[in-house]
Amino acid sequence: MDFLHNNWPLLALVAWFGYKWWNARRVVAMLPGLKAQGVTLVDVRTAAEFAQASAPETLNIPLNELSTRLDEIPRSSAVVVGCASGTRSGMARRVLKKHGYTQVYNIGTWRNFLK
Repeated sequence: MDFLHNNWPLLALVAWFGYKWWNARRVVAMLPGLKAQGVTLVDVRTAAEFAQASAPETLNIPLNELSTRLDEIPRSSAVVVGCASGTRSGMARRVLKKHGYTQVYNIGTWRNFLK
């Protein structure tokens, strides 16, 4: 029991990264079906990050602009968000859900759009 008590922050961190990894794999597996249904792919990295490298067919709306640019994202289809690591896209997912988007998925890193 001392092990858990002494190492709970590390164990929590490992669990968090494990969840992010698992969830990203799940969304990657769903991506072909979502694309067939007309999904909107949104990269929430900054414009400078997006300009350096990006996946085809992705819309770049930086996280700090998301709330003011919701009209660019259709509500009628699923939305998949990505960023550099999955953290900002997780925040973007929450913003979109808060504004009434029902099918929103966090793919983690934008590179997962390429799979």
